[in-house]
Amino acid sequence: MFIATLLTDPARPGLERATVEALRDAWGGGDAVWLDPGVAAEFALDAVPANRWEVWAGLQAMGVDLVVQPRAGRRKRLLVADMDSTMIAQECIDELAAEAGVGDRVAAITALAMNGEIGFEAALRARVALLEGLPEGVIGTVLARRITMTPGGATLVATMRANGGHAALVSGGFTAFTGPVAAALGFDEHRANVLGVADGKLTGTVAEPILGRAAKIEALEAIAARLGIDPAEAMAVGDGANDLGMLARAGAGVALHAKPVVAAECDIRVNHGDLTALLHIQGYGRGDFVA
Repeated sequence: MFIATLLTDPARPGLERATVEALRDAWGGGDAVWLDPGVAAEFALDAVPANRWEVWAGLQAMGVDLVVQPRAGRRKRLLVADMDSTMIAQECIDELAAEAGVGDRVAAITALAMNGEIGFEAALRARVALLEGLPEGVIGTVLARRITMTPGGATLVATMRANGGHAALVSGGFTAFTGPVAAALGFDEHRANVLGVADGKLTGTVAEPILGRAAKIEALEAIAARLGIDPAEAMAVGDGANDLGMLARAGAGVALHAKPVVAAECDIRVNHGDLTALLHIQGYGRGDFVA
């Protein structure tokens, strides 16, 4: 048994009943269940339709996401989330670089790394080197003035934890940011890279080994093992090429507003919904959300 879920942006609820029922009828699905009127609905299927991706593409033009997945085991016990451009709307290193006056140079390297055009570890070292001499206090300034949380993040974490889940923020960014962001969103733990600091200034270095693609997979597996669960019981979410390994390893890997190279390798793609879409994918309705 499979479940088809249709989703849209809750800030602009425009999922029409006619759209849901027309697809349900075309695919011979079960009764439509509305998880959030105008935002999310689902219905059961006996098999994955052959024209799934053709329909997905058509719905994208309407601002609607479509996820088809096995019904069994879709409610997960572990959330492993990327931070930059996933749980927050920005790339922290780009924001630091803007304060240092090297924003364009760093942003260009970030884009190449997130699209998988250059290795993440080498790209991180190159970007951090450009921050040498930046006062450490700028980190607090960036957190206060430049960083915003992605809509639905706190609700996602709170709801999964209230239902027995564990939430880990695993980032290729820096602990100076994951600590405050994890605390603000209610994560159980966080992992990231450590910026070098001496005499109150950034040294232009990052502690080795760098937490990159392989380390994200290792983090997911280690946390799952510690909790006594299988990685199949985990949901991972990210947007960049360095997230692909953990997205593939998790039972549900969600490409959230992801780079094309990332979305192309993921069956669960959220391009229009916010982070509460990850709850609807698991079968939670709006009434189940924990504020």
